[in-house]
Amino acid sequence: MDANVSAGAGVHSGAGPGGSLSALPAPGAGPVDDESGVPRYAPQWLRLREPADAAARAHDLLDPLRIRLANRPGRRGAGLVVHDLGCGTGSMGRWLAPLLDGPQHWILHDRDPYLLHFAAVGAPRSAADGSRIDVTTQRGDLGRLTADALAGASLVTASALLDVLTREEIDTLAAACVGAGVPALLTLSVVGRVELTPSRPLDAELAAAFDAHQRRGELLGPDAVTAACEAFGRLGATVRVHPSPWRLGAEHAELAGEWLRGWVGAAVEQRPELAARADTYLRERLAQCGGGELGVVVGHSDVLVLPGAGGV
Repeated sequence: MDANVSAGAGVHSGAGPGGSLSALPAPGAGPVDDESGVPRYAPQWLRLREPADAAARAHDLLDPLRIRLANRPGRRGAGLVVHDLGCGTGSMGRWLAPLLDGPQHWILHDRDPYLLHFAAVGAPRSAADGSRIDVTTQRGDLGRLTADALAGASLVTASALLDVLTREEIDTLAAACVGAGVPALLTLSVVGRVELTPSRPLDAELAAAFDAHQRRGELLGPDAVTAACEAFGRLGATVRVHPSPWRLGAEHAELAGEWLRGWVGAAVEQRPELAARADTYLRERLAQCGGGELGVVVGHSDVLVLPGAGGV
């Protein structure tokens, strides 16, 4: 995850903790990383969810972001420098970089060197106007992110990161971005809303158990967007929030099936007494999914932060 970023999207990027299935042992969770103690997320899972992530992200936040970037101090002749925190396999850069004009240098942060390799190899090479894009990678921990580390940055991005952070880590992120006067686009944080069609009596109980699983320890889970808005707001930044739900239908059967396994698995891990009913429930839901009969909406929100011109 980051140049100094943390355990959020990176090892959990795109999906990883944060996102929708975010902090689950499944899907996509591989062996625990020996250094961080955090489960790795398989590149296959991150690739599977990437199209749904791209479709969900809030395009309505791009125009105010472009206006800020076009009016940034010292921009004349200078390209964008973007720090992508918890980059995972680099899905954020593949989505955003081709939507922005001008030369860009992306610094990809993640805790997992395995994912950083995939992110660097798969990075886009051309901006919206054909300008060159280049990338470097950096391992690190969000807990050490500072305003000094963001010196010279034009933008901070992250995907599926906020909901796997603690309040202290979000405060650190806010202080670094606002202290450096750098805008931030923080996408696809889960907000605790899941809708399945057709509905079943066990839906609400599993959803509550999943949310409790995401809040385990000191993680904020579905409370992260509110906490981030408060943290950035206290420092004088303007914060815009826009919904960015996954909408999964028959054409997303493979992704929806993996999401179901992880969602139910996390709920049962949190409340083992649900296991017997959840097993029957999961078999039925997977059959519906395979038959194109299940609709799933997973609520997320995107956050755009616009600090004052002078930082804090």
